Amino acid sequence: MTQDHPTLGILLMLGFCIVAPMGDAVAKLLGGTIPLGELLFVRFAVQVILLAPLVWVTRRHWRMRGRVLQLTILRTLLHIGGIGAMFTALKYLPLADAVAIAFVMPFLMLLLGKYVLGEKIGMRRIGACVVGFGGTLMVIQPSFVVIGWPALWPLLMAVIFAFFMLVTRQIAKQTDPIGLQAVSGVMACVILTPLLLIGTAMDVAPLTLLVPTGHDWGLLVAIGVLGTVTHLLMTWSLRYAPASTLASMQYLEIPIATLFGWLIFDQLPNTLASVGIAVTIAAGLYVILREQITAKQLCATSAAPEKSVV
Repeated sequence: MTQDHPTLGILLMLGFCIVAPMGDAVAKLLGGTIPLGELLFVRFAVQVILLAPLVWVTRRHWRMRGRVLQLTILRTLLHIGGIGAMFTALKYLPLADAVAIAFVMPFLMLLLGKYVLGEKIGMRRIGACVVGFGGTLMVIQPSFVVIGWPALWPLLMAVIFAFFMLVTRQIAKQTDPIGLQAVSGVMACVILTPLLLIGTAMDVAPLTLLVPTGHDWGLLVAIGVLGTVTHLLMTWSLRYAPASTLASMQYLEIPIATLFGWLIFDQLPNTLASVGIAVTIAAGLYVILREQITAKQLCATSAAPEKSVV
């Protein structure tokens, strides 16, 4: 069992909060020149190129069958859909707005845990979900007024990734995370290849294949590398520090995305969106606090009989 090293785990999570919006920024730079299908294919192809040798050298478990294989295929389809929705959102929205709206996902995960997995959730946490979703609507509203329905793409991404996380939770204990990502990358490439060939033949704009320029090739490879590194940083951070320690740190991704949006695209959230971001972060932190309090209460309850015996 890996020994906890909280400082290392926190540093890895900080790296995640920097690298994730960096990858989103690169995707936004390419969104106007490279079709969506090609972006997705290269993203997953680079993931395979990076992780497959690691799986082979370390002899990690990657073979799957039965229910685990079926759920992995579903997880891969959700992964493609979630990343596709985010890449599409970045074509229309400022970077900070897209990332902030996507942070409705923790609230969706909480509700799915209650109504799908039957987990117990108190009214205070449900109330925080409602407040957090209200903050998300405040972020959406200014963009919706300007660009209309495309402002909802990050919300769709959050819904898809909530189900993605739900499926991942079902197979997490039966799979190695690196092996799972390598296999998912191969599956994604297998799924996307015929779609791209058919899309190019039928001239379907999002699924056509274009020959990138030298500059675009570099950015395409960067998307795959950054996406893969993002996953590894998240996975490794959780190996060295408890999720309760790291959960609140994920909200650093929003101000870092705001910084990148300002430096690279000269875009900042307007007043209403900024208030909405603050409300979303506050509600999310409250949910995390309640999770920690509940976990401590459960530990104290389970430990109580042992103490009474002594």
